[in-house]
Amino acid sequence: MPLDALLLALAAAFVHAGWNLLLSGSQDTHSATAVALLAGAVVFAPVAVLTWRLEGSAWPYIAASSALELLYLVLLATAYAAAAMGFVYPIARGSAPVLVLIVGSVAAAGRPSAAAACGVVLIAAGIVVVRGLRSASSPRDLALALSVGACIAGYTLVDKHGVTHGNPLAYLQVVFSIAAVGYFAGACRARGLPAIRAAVNPSSLAAGIGFFGSYALTLAALRLAPAATVAAVRESSVVIAAAALTFSGREPGGRGRPAGAALVAAGVALISLG
Repeated sequence: MPLDALLLALAAAFVHAGWNLLLSGSQDTHSATAVALLAGAVVFAPVAVLTWRLEGSAWPYIAASSALELLYLVLLATAYAAAAMGFVYPIARGSAPVLVLIVGSVAAAGRPSAAAACGVVLIAAGIVVVRGLRSASSPRDLALALSVGACIAGYTLVDKHGVTHGNPLAYLQVVFSIAAVGYFAGACRARGLPAIRAAVNPSSLAAGIGFFGSYALTLAALRLAPAATVAAVRESSVVIAAAALTFSGREPGGRGRPAGAALVAAGVALISLG
């Protein structure tokens, strides 16, 4: 993996963990997500316009990616409203590179390397540890977290090809703007305008900028390295998030979740090496 792609993916991991920490701490995650998305779309629009280049061939990818992004955001906000971030985040982020690897291997009619196979095993073990053998988390919470991971894998694979049909920021702006408008309309109808106005605060605004910024970094990395490798390195954000939750005392859920996050990180490192 080229050094510049590695640095971009690691930066994306730090920013991604940051906006998830902000969003998951909101009282109304759906309203906060609606505000965050709209804020991010507005802030990044001038930058996207200045670097605009988008081919007509990008639109099928844009349609698929925006649909997956919208579903991802709905599932993520729902998961954060129902379960702790220390449970949802490692499972969602850890399962994504596994799915990307599997789909990529099937499409290429090849077998994953021994390192990648070991990485999958470590990620699976990490997910079990995060959940806990005697966890109070419901099967619904686990299903939500895994569904979020499936959406991440889906839009990562789509965007790997879509981003080649235009400037990354222009592509990102259109995909996220479509998702933002759809989510905002749905949140207004479900929550009402008073709830949306109440969610306008520095945390939501910063989360929106981080949401756009983290994936802009990811798209730049995708132009330089394979999707499975970028997805794997980016998921080191699970360790960053686990450390932040533990040291801040926000979710003191014992040793299981940090240990599970470490296993997930080791697994994604092996996948990236493979």
